[in-house]
Amino acid sequence: MTNIFFKEKKQIFRHSAKIFSAAMILSLTTNFMAQNKTEFLSAKESEPSNFGWMKGFPPPADKVLHTWDGSFFTFPAIRWSVVHMREMLPTQNVSRGTEAPSKLSYNLDKNIDGLTFMPWNAKKKMTWEESLWTNYTDGMIIMHKGKVVYERYFSELTEHDVHAVMSLTKSFTGTLASILVAEGTLDENKLVTFYVPELKNSAYADATVRQVMDMTTALQYSEDYADPNADVWQFSNAGNPSQKPVDYKGPNGYYEYLETVKKEGTHGEIFGYKTVNADALGWIISKATNKSVTELLSEKIWSKIGMEQDAYYQVDGKGIAFAGGGFNAGLRDLARFGELIRNKGMYNGKQIIPAQSVLDIEKGGDKSAFAKSDHPDLKGWSYRNMWWMTENKDGAYAARGVHGQTIYIDPASEMVIVRMASHPVAGNATNDPTSLPAYQAVADYLKKQTK
Repeated sequence: MTNIFFKEKKQIFRHSAKIFSAAMILSLTTNFMAQNKTEFLSAKESEPSNFGWMKGFPPPADKVLHTWDGSFFTFPAIRWSVVHMREMLPTQNVSRGTEAPSKLSYNLDKNIDGLTFMPWNAKKKMTWEESLWTNYTDGMIIMHKGKVVYERYFSELTEHDVHAVMSLTKSFTGTLASILVAEGTLDENKLVTFYVPELKNSAYADATVRQVMDMTTALQYSEDYADPNADVWQFSNAGNPSQKPVDYKGPNGYYEYLETVKKEGTHGEIFGYKTVNADALGWIISKATNKSVTELLSEKIWSKIGMEQDAYYQVDGKGIAFAGGGFNAGLRDLARFGELIRNKGMYNGKQIIPAQSVLDIEKGGDKSAFAKSDHPDLKGWSYRNMWWMTENKDGAYAARGVHGQTIYIDPASEMVIVRMASHPVAGNATNDPTSLPAYQAVADYLKKQTK
């Protein structure tokens, strides 16, 4: 069956071998295969240890994965690549600083694996553990009242590795912007061009910073990964860090591409999930502070709360961090970040993030704008500061990335869930039916625990 995937891959990447963004490469491949009803290997069958990629000195020719042909991010090779991005692409470090890592407290709960829930549109219940395999989980950690109650690693991920978080990156960008707003460094009501005059001839010319933060900009931009002519591929080509082909006449770098985005509609009316908004916001916060996104994240968060590992971003050919999907970090460190947000920016008695910043996230976004978007399974949700707000009874909200990446915060149950995954299908609509109700089942269980 493996040969089927690589045969499809050669056809798919004939026209897209130059593309940089790993998440986007993968999305094209997996959506193509999903549409053609290709049968996927199971989570256990697709374990990297079954294939021997990149093993040996040197590895055998048929076990080498490449960026130039896209093979490193086709399924099932993605299950290896999500923890090896730095070996394949140029990156920029996010320093954890020099302080000793904070020690996590543990109170592991063996009952969680056996919890049951009803997946959406299903007739049979599923256990928590079954959902992990169904969703191609690479790592799962649950914190309750500040203690780790569950932690497991699968596939290629170990406690010593970092994992690509895909579009979960956007929530870090949105959080940094909300911090700067709370500090008074950034004015959310200003036009984008107040900070980035280079965008004066783009769709962002008359958009406010707030509209970018909440993705209610009106852009002529398609992010349909299954369409080889979609704008997302031009954006990805611009971000390709490799030397451009001699006949390439498009933008060079993420920022140059943003200058070409045209307006379509009226800003502020409809939520439109478009990656370019996150990179526009990354440009805005860098201009407002004269610091890179990587510097800001280290300064404001990563070096302040006892992280175990440095993190890193994938970058374009000009060294600009991919603020819409290029972040990579360790599972425990992502849980530390989730706990920081859950605790309104407090860590060890110190206010690391302004409480106002987190409260602004938690108040949620414009539900009517969200309702007009193309997310039929997320009824009643909203989007604020690049966080997904469930608007459920627990006030839960999440950072979400393609192929199953999640930081899920449930204030009512004092719970943080972090999942890293490498699901063969990009869209979260595929795993939401066996993820969101599972998270709620754990939240309901933990509410009953007194310890």
